[in-house]
Amino acid sequence: MIGKIKRVGLREVWKHEAYDFTQWLEENIEILNDVIDINLANAEREKSAGTFSVDLVAEDEKGNPVVIENQLEKSNHDHLGKLITYLTNLGSKVGIWVVSDPRPEHVNAISWLNESSSASFYLLKVEAIKIGDSEPAPLLTLIVGPSEESREVGQTKQKIAERHIFRQKWWTALLDQAKKKTRLHANISPSAYNWVGTSSGIRGLSFNYVVNQHNSAVELYIDKGKDSREINKEIFEKLIANKDRIEAAYGESLEWERLESKRACRIVRRFPNAGYRNPDEQWPQIHDEIINAMIRFEKALSPYLKKIKAPK
Repeated sequence: MIGKIKRVGLREVWKHEAYDFTQWLEENIEILNDVIDINLANAEREKSAGTFSVDLVAEDEKGNPVVIENQLEKSNHDHLGKLITYLTNLGSKVGIWVVSDPRPEHVNAISWLNESSSASFYLLKVEAIKIGDSEPAPLLTLIVGPSEESREVGQTKQKIAERHIFRQKWWTALLDQAKKKTRLHANISPSAYNWVGTSSGIRGLSFNYVVNQHNSAVELYIDKGKDSREINKEIFEKLIANKDRIEAAYGESLEWERLESKRACRIVRRFPNAGYRNPDEQWPQIHDEIINAMIRFEKALSPYLKKIKAPK
């Protein structure tokens, strides 16, 4: 004979959150050990955190404080704020939030905290169940907690944000310096992308600056949009037919990339060991070199671009 699980209203089991549920959890703190990957002990109620009182503070295996916030209702911003406040005031690195109904936005918030902070956060759902005529029993379910994957995601996001900051700073300095020499990119704003560009005067053909961590480039990028592969290749062929003249006008060899597997094509001059990871004090010299290259690059290509009649 197999019994059937029946859920019981939490307030039928614990009438008061602080006096009943929190006291019960204090006396049965080991029940959390079956749900999360921490062994908790020595739980204490109403521990002071500044002018606030924490529902429960327990200890992990090493004696570090673990903050536990209880809520026998839908999760809300107030309790999330309290959890973070208690954590910082007590110097804890682990926060556990026990709720009866976790809202999706708070699940996302806890996931974000695990990705973005050095602390570990657990969101648990508490229910009360019975089997047949048995006494009610707690059912705790881990909704979201820290993991290696979340840490890796957080580190990746941090690196992306760092790259955006570096590139914004790089483009701001380069474009300010470029305006003193040419109007070509004078109306372009700095961005977080790895390139900034301006039209060559023909739709879909742009003069771009490109930067990566350890290298940079100037390029003519040829891409007239959707279904333009053949047109792009035709324009490229018209330009490469004048390769010797263009390179003579530029003053050195260029890289001519038809990009067979892609829709677009490009003509490029790369600068190794000249990226945004170079020391800041090197940036003005690097910028000066690639700005001068862009001026010569645009001047060498413009006569041949003017001869290209943009297909309809």
